[in-house]
Amino acid sequence: MIKKEDGFTILELMITMITFVIVIASVSSIFLGLVNQFKQQSKIAETSLEGLTGLEILRQDIEHAGYGVPWFFQSAINYNEAASAPASNYNDSPGNLPRAVLSGNNIGSNGSDYLVIKSMNVARNDASQMWTTLKAPAPYVRTWTPASENLAATDNVIILFPGATDLNSRTLVVNGGAFSTTYSNVTAAPWVPTDLTDTRLIYGVDPDTVLRMPFNRSDYFIEVEPNIDVPDRCAPNTGVLVKTVVRHNDGGFDFMPLLDCVADMQVVYQRDTNDDGIIDNTTDVISVGLTAQQIRNQVKEVRVYILSHEGQRDVNYTFPNSTIPIPDPSDPGFGLGSTFNLSSSIGTGWQNYRWKVYTIVVNPSNLRST
Repeated sequence: MIKKEDGFTILELMITMITFVIVIASVSSIFLGLVNQFKQQSKIAETSLEGLTGLEILRQDIEHAGYGVPWFFQSAINYNEAASAPASNYNDSPGNLPRAVLSGNNIGSNGSDYLVIKSMNVARNDASQMWTTLKAPAPYVRTWTPASENLAATDNVIILFPGATDLNSRTLVVNGGAFSTTYSNVTAAPWVPTDLTDTRLIYGVDPDTVLRMPFNRSDYFIEVEPNIDVPDRCAPNTGVLVKTVVRHNDGGFDFMPLLDCVADMQVVYQRDTNDDGIIDNTTDVISVGLTAQQIRNQVKEVRVYILSHEGQRDVNYTFPNSTIPIPDPSDPGFGLGSTFNLSSSIGTGWQNYRWKVYTIVVNPSNLRST
């Protein structure tokens, strides 16, 4: 007796296959959505980390503006800073007292600002982070523990006389036309004081090169293609916020990228113009007509606003506004920065980026002695 065995018909197989394809397509769609969401969140997290790290460097440099920078010269000197424009537009040389903080208004990419900080420790080399005191009699130089905190013999340094009045505070000690020496030579005349009550300050500047200027200098601006590689994920017409340090050997500089996909940077200052301890002026220009001493006395707060986007382009996201006021109307600097037009500056697709304004507010702690 033969037993009959039923199988699947072609119609049943086709229905099963179609159902299977539909299920796979649905699962794939969900999976691809999760992958895209993961990529977006990863890029947003990456941008946030960049912002925390890069903008903290900027904040610290502004806070240290003027650190170790001479207020007076013992005798006339000539020095050089940046070798080429636009950086050379903010040189105080030859022979003028250095201004601790300067900026150019609306001169960069998309009408962004250009910020200059003059300070010993903006260079980030080991020598520029170190200082000590110098006085007679021997052993002359104060040393630190551990020994790694001490300057090296070949480090190039400057020496300041602290002074007792407003007319000689932080005076740069000069030997003929030389305004610097190596650390190994600081106990020789005229660097070492002959007055036993005189204590001088030694600041490290650069470990390798004879000094071009009696301080270090860092410039911040938005750099764009072809001078720097802008990541593909960045919106059109954005660039990279960079920090540069002027080299002592040739006045050039190297780029240190801090934050990608930056569209704008604006700088605003809060000033006390009559020395009564109350901020009475908000401005985005301080370099014109102000001396180094006026900048030290008047600048109480520096505000920096940086417009960039988080993550990469997301076609499923729509940014709500085509214009962004920088800073916003609730800020004391409102009206002094810019109103950034995303549609005209970025172009097609501007609305598919998550735009964000970073705000840095700093009270420079090294502009004044008190």
